[in-house]
Amino acid sequence: MSRKKILYVEDDNTLAFLTSDNLEQHYEVVHFANGNEAFEAFKKNAFDLCVLDIMLPGMDGFDLAAAIRELDVEIPIIFLSAKTLKEDRIKGLKLGADDYLVKPYSIEELILKIEVFLQRSQKHVAAKNSTHTIGAFVFDPENYALTKGKETIMLTERESALLKLFIEHKNTILKREVILKSLWGTDDYFMGRSMDVFISRLRKIFREDESIRIENIPRIGFKLVAPE
Repeated sequence: MSRKKILYVEDDNTLAFLTSDNLEQHYEVVHFANGNEAFEAFKKNAFDLCVLDIMLPGMDGFDLAAAIRELDVEIPIIFLSAKTLKEDRIKGLKLGADDYLVKPYSIEELILKIEVFLQRSQKHVAAKNSTHTIGAFVFDPENYALTKGKETIMLTERESALLKLFIEHKNTILKREVILKSLWGTDDYFMGRSMDVFISRLRKIFREDESIRIENIPRIGFKLVAPE
């Protein structure tokens, strides 16, 4: 697995060396002592997290964080500063920083915070990437939404669960009892009739895309046929 890339901005050479040396055991660290240079690098490279001092030559840490937030509203930002005033901490957090550590800080605490924010960021990306493309449609199971172009069709929770199950088994036969037990916990007759209604509604929606169809496999189940 590739190492996470951290933008570290600190103009104190001794502190920068010690912090970089420790962080580089875990991450790829790109260090700058100047805020303007750091921002130029941010615009040209992909980083996973930013660690910023506040008192910097060129663009200070507050301005740097604001500029970074203009380009990326989600990247985690941690301030490291000798500024201990509550007003400075509040200003930093209002600018969109995720945390504010006061110098002197422990490397262990910094690494712990970095790990927390990297994991949170990864989960957020995973959630964002949880949509599924099926033909001309984009399916968002978390929000029960099926979008085609500018049109969004809202599904019921059960319809969304059914479509998600079909997509997970795309182009393979799903037995009726497997669908019923997965979604209803039972394969009795009345639940089967409800399932047929939901499948009919999905078929009606997918009529707009000839590359998608839900095939009935007699006495066995169904198959969602769609482009890979």
